[in-house]
Amino acid sequence: MINLKNVLVGLFAVVGISAKGQMQPNITDTRLDFSLPGLKGDSIRLSSMKGKVFLLDFWASWCVPCRFSNKQLVKLYSKYKDNGFEILGVSLDDNRNEWKKAVNKDKITWLQINDNGGWSAISAAKWNINAIPASFLIDKEGNVVAFDPEKQELENKIRQLLRL
Repeated sequence: MINLKNVLVGLFAVVGISAKGQMQPNITDTRLDFSLPGLKGDSIRLSSMKGKVFLLDFWASWCVPCRFSNKQLVKLYSKYKDNGFEILGVSLDDNRNEWKKAVNKDKITWLQINDNGGWSAISAAKWNINAIPASFLIDKEGNVVAFDPEKQELENKIRQLLRL
Protein backbone atom coordinates (compact mmCIF):
# COMPACT_ATOMS: atom_id res chain seq x y z
CA MET A 1 0.00 0.00 0.00
CA ILE A 2 1.22 3.46 -0.79
CA ASN A 3 1.98 5.72 2.14
CA LEU A 4 -0.12 8.87 1.64
CA LYS A 5 2.24 11.03 3.66
CA ASN A 6 5.26 10.07 1.53
CA VAL A 7 3.46 10.77 -1.74
CA LEU A 8 2.09 14.13 -0.62
CA VAL A 9 5.43 15.19 0.88
CA GLY A 10 7.04 14.22 -2.43
CA LEU A 11 4.51 16.24 -4.40
CA PHE A 12 4.86 19.21 -2.09
CA ALA A 13 8.64 19.02 -2.49
CA VAL A 14 8.31 18.90 -6.28
CA VAL A 15 6.09 21.97 -6.46
CA GLY A 16 7.83 23.84 -3.67
CA ILE A 17 5.01 24.18 -1.18
CA SER A 18 4.66 23.30 2.45
CA ALA A 19 2.61 20.46 3.89
CA LYS A 20 0.74 23.06 5.97
CA GLY A 21 -1.76 23.44 3.15
CA GLN A 22 -0.86 26.94 2.01
CA MET A 23 -1.22 25.71 -1.57
CA GLN A 24 -2.35 22.49 -3.18
CA PRO A 25 -0.51 20.75 -6.01
CA ASN A 26 -2.04 22.01 -9.26
CA ILE A 27 -1.95 20.40 -12.71
CA THR A 28 -1.03 23.69 -14.37
CA ASP A 29 2.29 23.76 -12.51
CA THR A 30 4.88 23.03 -15.20
CA ARG A 31 6.73 20.74 -12.80
CA LEU A 32 3.68 18.44 -12.71
CA ASP A 33 2.35 18.93 -16.25
CA PHE A 34 3.10 16.49 -19.06
CA SER A 35 1.87 15.59 -22.53
CA LEU A 36 1.63 11.96 -23.69
CA PRO A 37 0.19 10.00 -26.62
CA GLY A 38 -3.33 8.66 -26.37
CA LEU A 39 -4.75 5.45 -27.81
CA LYS A 40 -4.97 6.91 -31.31
CA GLY A 41 -1.56 8.59 -31.12
CA ASP A 42 -3.06 11.99 -30.32
CA SER A 43 -1.20 13.99 -27.68
CA ILE A 44 -3.04 14.80 -24.46
CA ARG A 45 -1.66 17.40 -22.02
CA LEU A 46 -2.55 17.03 -18.35
CA SER A 47 -3.14 20.78 -17.91
CA SER A 48 -5.80 20.63 -20.66
CA MET A 49 -8.02 18.88 -18.10
CA LYS A 50 -8.33 22.07 -16.04
CA GLY A 51 -11.98 23.03 -15.75
CA LYS A 52 -13.05 19.41 -15.21
CA VAL A 53 -13.48 17.25 -12.13
CA PHE A 54 -11.36 14.22 -12.90
CA LEU A 55 -9.38 11.32 -11.54
CA LEU A 56 -5.74 11.08 -12.60
CA ASP A 57 -5.15 7.33 -12.49
CA PHE A 58 -1.69 5.75 -12.84
CA TRP A 59 -1.80 2.06 -13.76
CA ALA A 60 -0.34 -0.71 -15.97
CA SER A 61 -1.69 -3.79 -17.74
CA TRP A 62 0.58 -6.13 -15.74
CA CYS A 63 -0.60 -4.74 -12.37
CA VAL A 64 -3.27 -7.05 -10.91
CA PRO A 65 -4.56 -4.49 -8.36
CA CYS A 66 -4.77 -1.93 -11.19
CA ARG A 67 -6.90 -4.26 -13.26
CA PHE A 68 -9.23 -4.81 -10.30
CA SER A 69 -9.39 -1.04 -9.79
CA ASN A 70 -10.32 -0.60 -13.47
CA LYS A 71 -13.44 -2.71 -12.91
CA GLN A 72 -14.49 -0.39 -10.09
CA LEU A 73 -13.67 2.71 -12.11
CA VAL A 74 -15.77 1.50 -15.07
CA LYS A 75 -18.82 1.51 -12.77
CA LEU A 76 -17.96 4.88 -11.23
CA TYR A 77 -17.28 6.49 -14.60
CA SER A 78 -20.52 5.26 -16.12
CA LYS A 79 -22.41 6.62 -13.11
CA TYR A 80 -20.93 10.16 -13.19
CA LYS A 81 -19.62 10.83 -16.71
CA ASP A 82 -22.87 12.49 -17.80
CA ASN A 83 -22.48 14.92 -14.89
CA GLY A 84 -19.04 16.03 -16.08
CA PHE A 85 -16.76 13.57 -14.28
CA GLU A 86 -13.70 12.44 -16.26
CA ILE A 87 -10.85 10.03 -15.76
CA LEU A 88 -7.40 10.37 -17.29
CA GLY A 89 -5.65 7.02 -17.18
CA VAL A 90 -1.85 7.10 -17.36
CA SER A 91 -0.41 3.73 -18.30
CA LEU A 92 3.19 2.99 -17.33
CA ASP A 93 3.27 0.02 -19.73
CA ASP A 94 6.44 -0.42 -21.78
CA ASN A 95 4.45 -2.39 -24.36
CA ARG A 96 1.77 -0.30 -26.10
CA ASN A 97 0.05 -3.41 -27.49
CA GLU A 98 -0.40 -4.90 -24.00
CA TRP A 99 -1.74 -1.55 -22.82
CA LYS A 100 -4.27 -1.41 -25.67
CA LYS A 101 -5.36 -5.01 -25.03
CA ALA A 102 -5.94 -4.22 -21.35
CA VAL A 103 -7.98 -1.11 -22.22
CA ASN A 104 -10.21 -3.21 -24.48
CA LYS A 105 -10.48 -6.17 -22.10
CA ASP A 106 -11.31 -3.94 -19.12
CA LYS A 107 -13.86 -1.99 -21.21
CA ILE A 108 -12.21 1.34 -20.43
CA THR A 109 -13.92 4.21 -22.25
CA TRP A 110 -12.28 7.22 -20.59
CA LEU A 111 -9.20 9.07 -21.80
CA GLN A 112 -6.04 6.97 -21.80
CA ILE A 113 -2.44 7.98 -22.33
CA ASN A 114 0.74 5.92 -22.28
CA ASP A 115 4.05 6.88 -20.69
CA ASN A 116 5.99 3.82 -21.75
CA GLY A 117 8.90 4.38 -19.39
CA GLY A 118 7.72 2.06 -16.63
CA TRP A 119 8.97 3.21 -13.24
CA SER A 120 11.30 5.71 -14.90
CA ALA A 121 8.44 7.31 -16.85
CA ILE A 122 8.43 11.10 -16.87
CA SER A 123 4.89 11.34 -15.52
CA ALA A 124 5.65 8.88 -12.70
CA ALA A 125 8.73 10.89 -11.71
CA LYS A 126 6.86 14.20 -11.79
CA TRP A 127 4.06 12.83 -9.59
CA ASN A 128 6.35 10.83 -7.28
CA ILE A 129 4.73 7.51 -8.24
CA ASN A 130 6.53 4.52 -6.78
CA ALA A 131 3.62 2.08 -6.60
CA ILE A 132 0.45 1.55 -8.62
CA PRO A 133 -2.46 1.89 -8.80
CA ALA A 134 -2.18 5.49 -7.70
CA SER A 135 -4.90 8.05 -8.23
CA PHE A 136 -5.45 11.73 -7.59
CA LEU A 137 -8.85 13.42 -7.57
CA ILE A 138 -8.56 16.86 -9.17
CA ASP A 139 -11.08 19.70 -8.90
CA LYS A 140 -12.11 22.13 -11.66
CA GLU A 141 -9.37 24.57 -10.67
CA GLY A 142 -6.76 21.85 -11.22
CA ASN A 143 -6.04 21.29 -7.52
CA VAL A 144 -5.36 17.84 -6.09
CA VAL A 145 -8.11 17.29 -3.52
CA ALA A 146 -7.56 13.61 -2.68
CA PHE A 147 -4.94 10.91 -3.14
CA ASP A 148 -5.99 7.26 -3.47
CA PRO A 149 -9.35 7.76 -1.79
CA GLU A 150 -11.30 4.67 -0.80
CA LYS A 151 -14.34 3.85 -2.96
CA GLN A 152 -16.99 5.59 -0.83
CA GLU A 153 -14.79 8.61 -0.07
CA LEU A 154 -14.05 8.99 -3.79
CA GLU A 155 -17.71 8.87 -4.71
CA ASN A 156 -18.63 11.34 -1.96
CA LYS A 157 -15.94 13.79 -3.08
CA ILE A 158 -17.00 13.47 -6.73
CA ARG A 159 -20.60 14.22 -5.80
CA GLN A 160 -19.47 17.20 -3.72
CA LEU A 161 -17.24 18.61 -6.49
CA LEU A 162 -19.96 18.13 -9.12
CA ARG A 163 -22.53 19.61 -6.72
CA LEU A 164 -24.85 16.59 -6.95
